[in-house]
Amino acid sequence: MPSITSPLSLRGLTLKNRLVVSPMCMYSAHDGLADDFHLVHLGRFALGGAGLVFVEATAVSQIGRITPGCLGLWHDDQVTPLQRVVDFLHRFGCAAAIQLNHSGRKGSSEAPWKGAGALSHSATDAALAWPTVAPTAEPGGRQWPAPREMTAEDIDVVVGEFAAAAQRAADAGFDAVEIHCAHGYLLHQFLSPLSNTRSDAFGGTLSKRMSVPLRVAEAVRRVWPEDRPLFARLSSVDGIDIGWSLDDSITFARELRCRGVDVIDCSSGGMRLPRDKQLLSRDPGFHVPYAARIRQDAEVATVAVGLIRDPKHAQQILAEGSADLVAVAREALFNPNWALHALLAEAGAAAWAQWPQPHGWWLERRAEQQADTFDHLARMTPPQRDAGNATNS
Repeated sequence: MPSITSPLSLRGLTLKNRLVVSPMCMYSAHDGLADDFHLVHLGRFALGGAGLVFVEATAVSQIGRITPGCLGLWHDDQVTPLQRVVDFLHRFGCAAAIQLNHSGRKGSSEAPWKGAGALSHSATDAALAWPTVAPTAEPGGRQWPAPREMTAEDIDVVVGEFAAAAQRAADAGFDAVEIHCAHGYLLHQFLSPLSNTRSDAFGGTLSKRMSVPLRVAEAVRRVWPEDRPLFARLSSVDGIDIGWSLDDSITFARELRCRGVDVIDCSSGGMRLPRDKQLLSRDPGFHVPYAARIRQDAEVATVAVGLIRDPKHAQQILAEGSADLVAVAREALFNPNWALHALLAEAGAAAWAQWPQPHGWWLERRAEQQADTFDHLARMTPPQRDAGNATNS
């Protein structure tokens, strides 16, 4: 049975453990460029022991951004700042991945802490707004501007933008790329019957709705080095008995596998739904059953995500064969050393070797001293122990 401490080989990449930090949008870039914030934000997860760290959703074009603060890989000047991040992750034995995205109709948005509304309706940021594109001209929500319905030529352009961004990711030295087909963004908009109501070659049947994301996967795989793995993130379901289903995800995952995708990152949601159709469960590991079904039925490696906080839970997911990798996001923000703590819980004192040497050298000795103190107290008689505690206090 695999353990969270077990290495995992994907094509020519070997991860030192099974713990992943998911892509998390920080909306803190300027002109799409990574800066010192991104170096420190992502670098601390490498220091914290993760086997694989994802850079947040990175736009393949300017109009593919979610907010003005999104990272980008639509021009060559954006490569070098990301290369600096990659080099730091590699320095501490961590593999570096990046998620490529186009926002579609969910673009031109304010940052979440500004309300996440449409920029065009913002009192302060309306001048930053840009026109969006989508499978249809239907807006993503009330009080959102209508996107422009994409033509066949627009689709060709977007496929090329994903490929060009993947090539830049390779130039930056990333070990893995993930295609974002989830959370209501452009490729998910093509997949879901809730957002794709086209009647041409790109909409209608499942095979037609899958056509654009599959073309993107083919284009990215052609330029992405053969020895580096390709991931795809899916919204495994849209909601409760509505829209995109788990069976659709299994079919799509099989098609992605045939086109050279190595790992499916299993999430959910992203579409506007009636309240009674929304996925409200937020129990720990609520996405794990999706990862397990896709892994079994599509015969492809999967990543499990979704409020996985306890290292024992992470170990259980792997031991039961529900996924090949376990990812955390907000838990890593709360505790950047979560992976190292999980490794200590699983492997004991041997895991101190996984800590960065300038940290681990001191902390291992502190742990030994504490263990000696507790052992000494345990051997004392009650009067001696009480006297010792009084002296130590």
